[in-house]
Amino acid sequence: MRNYINGLLLLSLLSACKVSKDVQTPKNVVPDTFRNAMHTADTTSIGDMQWKNFFADATLQNLIDSAIERNYDMQLAVKNIEASRLLFRQTKWNNVPQVDATLQATINRPSNNSLNGLSLSSFGVGSSAADDYTSYLSVSWEADIWGKIRSKSKAALAEYLSTIEAKKAVQTTLVNNVAQGYYNLLMLDEQLKIAQSNARLNDSTLRIIKLQYNSGQVTLLAVQQAEAQLLTAQSLVPQFEQNIKIQEDALSILAGRLPGDISRSATLDQFEVPATVSSGIPSSLLANRPDVKSAEYAIQEANANVNVNKAAMYPALRITASGGTDAFRASDWFNIPSSLFGIVAGSVVQPLLDHKELQTQYRVAEVNRDKSVIQFKQSVLNAVGEVSDALVKIDKLKQQQVIVQTQVNTLNKATQNANLLFQNGLATYLEVITAQSNVLQSQLQLATIKRDELSAVSDLYRSLGGGWR
Repeated sequence: MRNYINGLLLLSLLSACKVSKDVQTPKNVVPDTFRNAMHTADTTSIGDMQWKNFFADATLQNLIDSAIERNYDMQLAVKNIEASRLLFRQTKWNNVPQVDATLQATINRPSNNSLNGLSLSSFGVGSSAADDYTSYLSVSWEADIWGKIRSKSKAALAEYLSTIEAKKAVQTTLVNNVAQGYYNLLMLDEQLKIAQSNARLNDSTLRIIKLQYNSGQVTLLAVQQAEAQLLTAQSLVPQFEQNIKIQEDALSILAGRLPGDISRSATLDQFEVPATVSSGIPSSLLANRPDVKSAEYAIQEANANVNVNKAAMYPALRITASGGTDAFRASDWFNIPSSLFGIVAGSVVQPLLDHKELQTQYRVAEVNRDKSVIQFKQSVLNAVGEVSDALVKIDKLKQQQVIVQTQVNTLNKATQNANLLFQNGLATYLEVITAQSNVLQSQLQLATIKRDELSAVSDLYRSLGGGWR
């Protein structure tokens, strides 16, 4: 009994040992501040906001709600979580002994001239056939001396947590895609209005030029150029209408619906770009970004896989036991206690000839762990780059909007003046057509810049890890 207790203590001490050293998640992989960020003492980040607080428009909220609930990518991500959860729960049974029940009946007809046949005759069984009826329970258990089973559980847990982060990453991308699609739809609405308004303006100018042509004040060339300018504006209308339908279909599909109309409760002008956006500190990315968290869990899983492969190279202690009934007559099968039997065995298995294969698998696991560290650093680097890009876009697009807005105001006045001068014979039709063409292009450009500003803010929100809360 003392030797048995000492053996258990020795196993406990061995099981507390690790066969390999884990690689820690890299530290100091983020800068102190984001490039292009405003210097402020505010450490809060818009990435910490819930998406319903960040996107206030009711129509946009309904679209995002529908996308989170119905989008097929989200549904697949949820199924991945369910599968990973089942695998993780199963690992809890790895430490439980394996128990099998067997019930079998065999008939053996040996040769009369064989040793088996002669042996059966000597026991009075007869050499024609020998029956054997067996029922037993077998139990096998492997001591987790080197932590292989615990490492498998850790790997399953890390994979499970990684699937949760993968779902969050899908949601952040989905929320951003829905928002950008909605902003693009509002931009197309605005551009359609601009094209229709400019077409009406060109139609009015064409009527005046036709009157002047009929009175001999201008040539046919003036009428033709005015008609061409009108057709240019009119051709934009079906183009924008087509793009609106396509964008509505895309948004419907993102929301998990059949293609159809998307109701709008606001216009592009009613959306205000925040004067300032808080990006917080770069270290918050490690907690907020789902892809970064997933890469961190990948390191933990790789550490566990290294431990599993290392432990496979060490001796394994297995204990097996079986017991039941055995008889060569069916009538005596369950004659207890005469038919009872039992076997208990313990073994220590040390891989020998397959050691090279196990060592190779261990080395490959180490390489995969090194790759997971590199991928983690890469994910952090990409995250910091995305935040910096979004910040500079917001800053420069604001500057562009101020310039283009001033240009639009100037060209609107120039168009009004050109029309007045033309009606009074103080400007040529070319000056009117040129002014109308310029204002059309600048108004379309202004709508595009406004859309790009809203999209850049949404990109910043996603790149800071916003959208999954």
